[in-house]
Amino acid sequence: MSFASALYFGQVMHKRLRPFGHRFVYRIFQLWVDLDELPRLDRRLRLFSHNRFNLFSFHDRDHGPRDGGALRPWIEARLANAGIDLEGGAVRLLCFPRILGYVFNPLTLWFCHHRDGSLRAVLYEVRNTFGDKHGYLIPVERSPAPGEALQQSCDKAFHVSPFIPMQARYRFRLPLPDARLSIVIRQSVPEGEQLIAAQSARRQVLSDRKLLQAFFTYPLLTLKVIGAIHWQALRLWMKGAAFHHRPQPPADPVSLIPQTPDGRTSNE
Repeated sequence: MSFASALYFGQVMHKRLRPFGHRFVYRIFQLWVDLDELPRLDRRLRLFSHNRFNLFSFHDRDHGPRDGGALRPWIEARLANAGIDLEGGAVRLLCFPRILGYVFNPLTLWFCHHRDGSLRAVLYEVRNTFGDKHGYLIPVERSPAPGEALQQSCDKAFHVSPFIPMQARYRFRLPLPDARLSIVIRQSVPEGEQLIAAQSARRQVLSDRKLLQAFFTYPLLTLKVIGAIHWQALRLWMKGAAFHHRPQPPADPVSLIPQTPDGRTSNE
């Protein structure tokens, strides 16, 4: 039996443009998981489990409300607030899995599809190292055609890095994940573009063999993610990056980004 769920092997790059240059590249892999397939994945794979310990696992409490409840009813309620009904369509997440019980996901992407296959919304779920989480839910006015990149944007509402101010704006460019994955996020401040983050990867079948390959190719990846975040923060501090104190996170855990009839976000 084949699955829509898969793995993506590739790399992530961050490039800071102001007030000084700073760049790094890391090899990573991620899980592309269809929420409706989780029970079958748990039964069919020996090295992957849902809501229980394994070499690799996906836990509902790592995402959404983080209370351990089922994720589909939660995202459907959020979409309903935006006037979106998927009518049973697929909800797929791009994220890091737990490896030996540990994970830290700086960004999880939720792709929300209608029953007819069209993309209706993307939820950008962001975490910081202080234990806070926030989501930007952006409706999709027109589902991108094959090979076409979806382009969205929103104002920053959630503190992520102590070296980036809150007065910033994100621009997202992402085609629907297919044989290849290519995501670009640009962050601008009043002075101009400050940061570019890009991820490129190739799709691999989700199987025990590929999971084992991922474990040895990217050993203890999820620990390296949190370690790399702190290492790069130290490098920025040593270069003299300005420090910005952490404000309180938004009261609502998800910001709905409204759109105008032409498909742009209303605050563009």
